[in-house]
Amino acid sequence: MFRNFVALQFSVARMVRGGLLTVFLLAIALTAPTLAGEPLPQPSGRVILTISGAIENTNGDGVARFDRAMLERLGVTKVNTSTSWTDGVTRFEGVLARDLLKAVGATGDQVSARALNDYAIEIPFSDFESYDVLFAFRMDGVDLTPRDKGPLWIVYPRDEHPELRNQNIDAKWLWQLVNLDVQ
Repeated sequence: MFRNFVALQFSVARMVRGGLLTVFLLAIALTAPTLAGEPLPQPSGRVILTISGAIENTNGDGVARFDRAMLERLGVTKVNTSTSWTDGVTRFEGVLARDLLKAVGATGDQVSARALNDYAIEIPFSDFESYDVLFAFRMDGVDLTPRDKGPLWIVYPRDEHPELRNQNIDAKWLWQLVNLDVQ
């Protein structure tokens, strides 16, 4: 009887471990960034960013479309920095530009970023490699909307890098970002 009880305990323990391992592996698979050459999932919510141009991973018609949840699955990073448009230090949350470009398999050396009002700016990939540039979707804990520079705002960590405090970099702080064209 004791042997049967011990065997039952080990059997249950294996099932629990196996089940938890399955859940863990599934969670990793669903949240892991896409590797180059793999298709992107379809957005289930409102598309807030479309990426076109020299990219390998798409989810329709040669473009990569992202809703907010897809961006968050790539990893949320926080940057505390001052800006030329806000008072004091502001906390921004968003996806690192280099992580997003990696997820779409970007092969260019610059992006053309375009806002809702068609303002556009060219940004070299070297900015994204050298600095923790964010495509921010939250400011001081509040989701950005088009009325307050959303859905996405390109944010540079200027307080960590004094060389980022100039008009040339300020011009790259594009808000109401809706499109990136990789060139």
